[in-house]
Amino acid sequence: MTASPPPLHLAREEMHGTRRQRVDGALRLAYRRDAQGSTRLSNLYQRAPCRALFPDTDAPEPTQAVLLTTSGGLTGGDRLRIEAEVGAGAQLTLTTQAAEKIYRALADEADTVIDVRLRVGTLAWAEWLAQETILFDRARLRRRLTIDIAADAHLLATESVVFGRRAMNEHCEHGLLRDVWRIRRDGRLAWADAQHLRGELRPLLSARFGFGGAAAGATLVCVGPRAASQLTMARRLLAEHQVEAAATVIDGILIVRLLAADALSLRAATVAITATLRAAVGDLPARLPRVWHC
Repeated sequence: MTASPPPLHLAREEMHGTRRQRVDGALRLAYRRDAQGSTRLSNLYQRAPCRALFPDTDAPEPTQAVLLTTSGGLTGGDRLRIEAEVGAGAQLTLTTQAAEKIYRALADEADTVIDVRLRVGTLAWAEWLAQETILFDRARLRRRLTIDIAADAHLLATESVVFGRRAMNEHCEHGLLRDVWRIRRDGRLAWADAQHLRGELRPLLSARFGFGGAAAGATLVCVGPRAASQLTMARRLLAEHQVEAAATVIDGILIVRLLAADALSLRAATVAITATLRAAVGDLPARLPRVWHC
């Protein structure tokens, strides 16, 4: 009887001196608005473990692409690069099928790298609605989100991180998180942000002027001519949830930060404010894609 091969994330362990397997995934998407005003996929490239699904949507929902990784999670030395272009006048929602799991990296392994680049053309609407990234103990993640957007386009983007699965008594106490955002409007850098946690994480997560004991955090940004006017609404909505949160406007970009004691509280607040913002700014239904509710 021939034994089945181990799952990919287990097969990465070095066995009998053989080289550990690593993934180098890539996904490129481009969308254009056709003569009838519909948003159409114009270019697609996929390299495992990156894949995209294209569910049907009903008006007025934008065209949707759901991203997933087939490896069941990422670990040291794994790399993902995702690029998406939303052409002039097109409307697109990019989301992820489920939470992304980042497993521990061995001492001699490189960091896990996730690089996402979005280009949004004139008068376009784009959403980057990534579900949670879960860091396991001794995970090392370098994540970068780069956005180039036209001055008259709108974008709604959210990223979140969970430090261990507390409900399963799992804690992320050591590791690396390097989380970088860059937003350019008409080629000019409008907002730059970087979060860097390294080494022993518990003191940083517990510190009053750090995470204040939070187990999860999220950043949400809304970019475009109608974004800044939503500041009062965002602050009012945040006050209704059991999270530590703040909202501000920088150079016309609405920025929301959230911290929560548990992943469920963070998710509830993130879903509520993101849904409300897409309705207020994009004239879309006040709900997130179906994969967020499965």
